[in-house]
Amino acid sequence: MTPDLLTAADTAEPTLPLVQQDPWLMPYEPVLLQRQQRLAQRLSEIIAECGSLSRFAQAHQRLGLNHDKRRRGYWFREWAPAAEGVFLVGDFNGWDRQATPLTRGEDGVWEVFLADKDYQDRLTHHSLYKVHIVTPEGGKDRLPAMLRRAVQNPETKDFAAQVWKPETSFVWTDQKFRVPNCVREPFIYEAHVGMALEEGKVGSYLEFAEQILPRIQQEGYNCLQLMAVMEHPYYGSFGYHVANFFAVSSRFGTPEELKHLINEAHNRGIAVLLDVVHSHAVKNEAEGLANFDGSGHQYFHEGARGDHPGWDSKLFDYGKPEVQQFLLSNLRYWLEEFHFDGFRFDGITSMLYHHHGEGVAFGSYDQYFGPDADDDAILYLQLATTLVREVKRSALLIAEDMSGMPGLCRPIEEGGMGFDYRLGMGIPDYWIKLLKHTRDEDWNLHDLWYTLTNRRLGEKTVAYAESHDQALVGDKTLAHWLLDKAIYEHMHKDDPDPIAARGIALHKLIRLATLSLGGEAYLNFIGNEFGHPEWVDFPREGNGWSHHFARRQWNLADNPDLKYQFLLQFDKSMIKLAKTTRLLAATPARELNIDSYNQVLIFERGGLIFVFSFHVDRSVPDYRFYVPHAGRYRILLNSDDAEFGGFTRIDNNYIYETFEEDGAHRLSLYVTSRTVLVLGRV
Repeated sequence: MTPDLLTAADTAEPTLPLVQQDPWLMPYEPVLLQRQQRLAQRLSEIIAECGSLSRFAQAHQRLGLNHDKRRRGYWFREWAPAAEGVFLVGDFNGWDRQATPLTRGEDGVWEVFLADKDYQDRLTHHSLYKVHIVTPEGGKDRLPAMLRRAVQNPETKDFAAQVWKPETSFVWTDQKFRVPNCVREPFIYEAHVGMALEEGKVGSYLEFAEQILPRIQQEGYNCLQLMAVMEHPYYGSFGYHVANFFAVSSRFGTPEELKHLINEAHNRGIAVLLDVVHSHAVKNEAEGLANFDGSGHQYFHEGARGDHPGWDSKLFDYGKPEVQQFLLSNLRYWLEEFHFDGFRFDGITSMLYHHHGEGVAFGSYDQYFGPDADDDAILYLQLATTLVREVKRSALLIAEDMSGMPGLCRPIEEGGMGFDYRLGMGIPDYWIKLLKHTRDEDWNLHDLWYTLTNRRLGEKTVAYAESHDQALVGDKTLAHWLLDKAIYEHMHKDDPDPIAARGIALHKLIRLATLSLGGEAYLNFIGNEFGHPEWVDFPREGNGWSHHFARRQWNLADNPDLKYQFLLQFDKSMIKLAKTTRLLAATPARELNIDSYNQVLIFERGGLIFVFSFHVDRSVPDYRFYVPHAGRYRILLNSDDAEFGGFTRIDNNYIYETFEEDGAHRLSLYVTSRTVLVLGRV
């Protein structure tokens, strides 16, 4: 990134900590201050209207179908300001579109009260309903904007809202769970409930809780990041074309079953993050919010600005108070009703800029603070992070942004936007590009070091070698890139195949290099920790609606005769070491040696010494290198151990003592090819 040159007029002392830390931001401090002022102004308006931001974010308690115990009946309310008429229809009134009209209020909210004495035997648990919206173009049956549950008819494929009022409420037993106690640094397990099972079917929340949570706990991950929870009409969208923002996807079970999953995770010491999609919405009118009241621009921008060119979806108008309230209420709902511990915000780059990041290379600070920046979206994100802190102070907030927006992960009072972590999206892209286009012999360790350490000072990064993006059809997992067809033919533990040996060795090196260099948190996508052999391909017409590739083959990791066990064991050991040494809490790594001839990279982080050899076949005895502290060292992790599928070329019991050479403390090791050693002082 090449910052623009400072001018003489920009030499005044900065007032914001964000700018004090990054002098290149000085010309843009007025923009940052203006963003702060706009947020303060909007908050003052909200507080004057509602008393607090958290009270503003409770629209779901008014809109939609809500039971009023005091009045003894259901209120149904729908915001549809441009509608000419609104009717509630369902099996409770024989689907008569004229039987239950709503009355319009001055704020564009329509309402009707359904007394228990008249409807308690008709409007019951599991009753189906919709809302009929009359517009100048005619009437349409729609799904209510804030419905809590949508179910699909297996024969007609039609979705309908469903009354959800079980006789007994879910009983939480997670009162002792505290995020700060269990998640000192996030080790995130990204997962999709539907494709988590071995069987070729859609998995459930209960099956995930029973079968997958124990694995996540045993592997050492302390955060579960759940995809596709918000209801979406097309399974193959991976949950990113959301239709019903307040509905738990019924494909995987009931709201209580999701609560059971989260409760069980908490009791295992695992925080649960929701992959929340506020960057866009499905364009379907039958299931979603598009053209809801007939205006064409109720929740979304009018005309072409309301359409995402790359995602074939609709774009929210973040400047509308009602849209802000809808989305903020959505965040509060998931935090309070389901005890989620935070959010991974999807598609932040698309929100931040009018061009949505499409085909744009970010190379100048002007791009972050000029006319391309979407001020309404920035304000919404500041409101969102402020609200989450107000509702659940310990919540974790992760932003998926590939643009590198300065201050995205700094507190608002410092000039930032309030997120805790950004995803290090350039890291997996680097690994895939390297494996696709560069011979092992030609890896440039200076480029590797730069890519894995290049991040904004003071802003935390989630490092990952691969996520769901790399595992989807159209790409391949790292294991598949490394092993190719050997992943099917040469994975027996006694098979000496050199391609498999190379792939397993590099898989371990890539993952530990990413964890140790890439950030302050770490993420893995479900199954990739043991080198899952195949991509994820959801049932679709092109594959004959098959579930074959929409599952995880846990038997491969569990089979003692296969090599997948080695990758899994290394992943467990790597995470255990990082957790016990608080590696990710340490300051960024310090380079000690980059040796292009021997393809050796050595660095220190958190008091540990990391020695990576990426050389294809050269092993070097008596390899001498500088270390910052004198003393005695021992090996804490050795990727060449037999339990990790290595060749056991190094004695882990040996104690290494520093010696003085050229006025510096040095160690001497036997550095073997395609191996990483982690050493700590005794």
